[in-house]
Amino acid sequence: MEKVTLITGGSRGIGRAPALQLAAEGHWVCLSYLSRRELAENVVEEIRQQGGKALALQADVADESSVRALFTELDRRRLPLSGLVNNAGMLLPQSSIEHLDAARVNAILATNVTGTLLCAREAVRRMARRHGGSGGAIVNVSSAAARLGAPHEYIDYAASKGAVDTLILGLAKEVAPQGIRVNGVRPGFIDTDMHAAGGEPGRIARVQSTLPMRRGGQPREVAEAIAWLLSARASYVTGSFIDLAGGV
Repeated sequence: MEKVTLITGGSRGIGRAPALQLAAEGHWVCLSYLSRRELAENVVEEIRQQGGKALALQADVADESSVRALFTELDRRRLPLSGLVNNAGMLLPQSSIEHLDAARVNAILATNVTGTLLCAREAVRRMARRHGGSGGAIVNVSSAAARLGAPHEYIDYAASKGAVDTLILGLAKEVAPQGIRVNGVRPGFIDTDMHAAGGEPGRIARVQSTLPMRRGGQPREVAEAIAWLLSARASYVTGSFIDLAGGV
């Protein structure tokens, strides 16, 4: 049976890497994007040139109607979902708590928490045995910030990823009898353009000497962990995390 995997926020960075790897491993890959259509289509074209199958669909995971439309489109195309990578996330410029406001915090929570919950809900509705599904696997992309707290930089982002970690623990227990595994990866200090969104494009260069491994990570290293958690090789793994943060 062909594996169909949806990767939210799959047009760049940590999302792009597993899209390419999973396609190479035989997955039918659907990647969603918020606004950068050209980047998403470039990933799809790269996959197709390598003989894989891929599709890019626009969606805002913070918008419930948009999430519903995303999954409905997969149904319309008769692509039975077997895997979900909840990767879409928001990071805003570095700030201490004194300068946070409700609008910023709510925007981060809407994407990172509500969006993850909504996509998980739609995936479970399709994968669960009680709904006629064949089971599946969900991987939520959390962050080392959930453990470290990101003081003086991203405590709102860190808090949102802490919520994602709790979701993984609860959802894994809830849906295990339905044949669905739920796990998480916690990247930290990965060399992507997300740091530019936080206002410091060179953040990896600044902090890498303080890491036990003395370097930042690469998206492909996160992709390896995601691919393993989605695979049958991790068939007895649920409610677990893989940390990819250079030893911190």
